[in-house]
Amino acid sequence: MIGVLALQGDVREHVRALTEVGAAARPVRRPAELDDVAGLVIPGGESTTMSKLADVFEVRDPIRKRIASGMPVYGSCAGMIMLATEVLDGRPDQRGFDGIEMTVRRNAFGRQVDSFEAPVEIAGVPGPPFHAVFIRAPWVERVGADVAVLGRVTDGPAAGRIVAVRQGNLLATSFHPELTGDLRVHALFADLVKAAG
Repeated sequence: MIGVLALQGDVREHVRALTEVGAAARPVRRPAELDDVAGLVIPGGESTTMSKLADVFEVRDPIRKRIASGMPVYGSCAGMIMLATEVLDGRPDQRGFDGIEMTVRRNAFGRQVDSFEAPVEIAGVPGPPFHAVFIRAPWVERVGADVAVLGRVTDGPAAGRIVAVRQGNLLATSFHPELTGDLRVHALFADLVKAAG
């Protein structure tokens, strides 16, 4: 069973994508629901709102503990921000889950009107470049020694920016694969969860 953190954001879209790749998936909002899942998706949405709601629903510490114990987690867009150990351009009171040793810049590509789509090749994902949808997306400015860079923007003014990473059982993209119909990132994460046992 894979949970999708249901505090805010693209919850249904991730549940649907996971189901389409053959995984059992359901929304998770409370600590007791977190106990019943083998992996977790942190969806795109608004990271400052998620940060506040993680405290309201008392899931911040349980998620941190599960991450520390090896639970696979995938974060897309705001989920990438929530998994980062350092966030630039966030609110001073914003707190995440400190899973991936990386520095991300919030809304790095610009405002909502600056949202765009671009091809991104993702290491370990066979097939053509991924059609990535970036909506007020972050990018990664620094990664730790144990973080593998899986994808970068290849075109335009943001060429070379890191947009997909993995550290152990933790995976993050700054784009929204749940919106494209291309299920390869979700399949990769479902395989990660299976391998983690």
